[in-house]
Amino acid sequence: MSGTIVHVALFPSAGMGHLTPFLRLAAWLIDNHCQVGLITPHPTVSLAESELISRFLSAFPQVNQIHFHLLPLDAATANSTDPFYLCGVSLISSVIPVTESQCLANYILFTSSVRMLSFFSFFPSVLASRTSAGSGSASFDGDVEIPEILPIPNSSIPPLLLVPNNLFANIFMEDSAKLTKLNRFLVNSFEGLEAQTLQTLDEEKSVVYVSFGSRTAMKWPQIREIGDGLMRSGCRFLWVVEDKPVDRDEEENLDEVAEHELMERMRKQGLVMNTWVNQEEVSSHKAVAGFVSHCGWNSVIEAAYHGVPILAWPQNGDQKINAEVVVTNGLGMLMKNWGWGGEIFVKGEEIGEAIKELMGNELLKMKAAELKEEAR
Repeated sequence: MSGTIVHVALFPSAGMGHLTPFLRLAAWLIDNHCQVGLITPHPTVSLAESELISRFLSAFPQVNQIHFHLLPLDAATANSTDPFYLCGVSLISSVIPVTESQCLANYILFTSSVRMLSFFSFFPSVLASRTSAGSGSASFDGDVEIPEILPIPNSSIPPLLLVPNNLFANIFMEDSAKLTKLNRFLVNSFEGLEAQTLQTLDEEKSVVYVSFGSRTAMKWPQIREIGDGLMRSGCRFLWVVEDKPVDRDEEENLDEVAEHELMERMRKQGLVMNTWVNQEEVSSHKAVAGFVSHCGWNSVIEAAYHGVPILAWPQNGDQKINAEVVVTNGLGMLMKNWGWGGEIFVKGEEIGEAIKELMGNELLKMKAAELKEEAR
């Protein structure tokens, strides 16, 4: 907007690897007529940081320096040379309450690779899927599988994340869980260097939507197996649970339906709801890459219109015939051995494998994209 001055406050973490790209961004913002405030933690980690900040402020006197005084380090962190330890501050979690209270936009400048950002954002799901029930400890004994991204070897995981109740791990986990509250991400990379990862994150197609319509109430044991299958798939998900007949109004506690421990793990990987949602809005969201559906005809049409492949699980009525249309035209897949809903008890392991196949099937994605154009 002409005549409007944009104010940007920058809050870099400790360490030269964080400070340098922040100051480059600050200079770019100043060149583009923004008013910049630089929040500088004190004490700084090194003399080099102090000198760099001083030189920057001398070169750009219009920058408003805001001093941020850190709390004294305790004995546990005082002996560490890691900048995350020396700072001792969960920046994202600390800043978000302030910006939300002031209705300010919140961005993050991620100062590592896009591949590292994908691991950072997916970390709560990894931790949830690998934490032993009742033990509270995570087992990192295999590659980290992130949808649509090359696996991250176990040997590449930052060692401090493998130490229970470690300060770095706790900050990493706390900040990662808050990423969905941010407006945008800025990353210092380019397509020639990280083309595949950038394309995947830009498309965001990694969420599976699960809904069996408003008139299909599954039995509790099968609901629990679906939850288990979603966790086994490793995919982020939105699951709309219909756990009672459509004409009954009494509220059911999902923790009772799917067991509290399973619900707690699922909440770190996806969203579980037992209220009505606007399915058209969900299907049209660019993050949704697959739909586990009963194949009501409205659901099929909406999925086709938005190019979303279907894992068909018919429950009753016309839904098996509709599922045949889905399979015949390459929009999705049907697990014929699952029968009608409620007829066969399907285990979570089998559900998880089917969801993995749905989300990773490139032929289905291509055909769904073609049908999207046909529908429009």
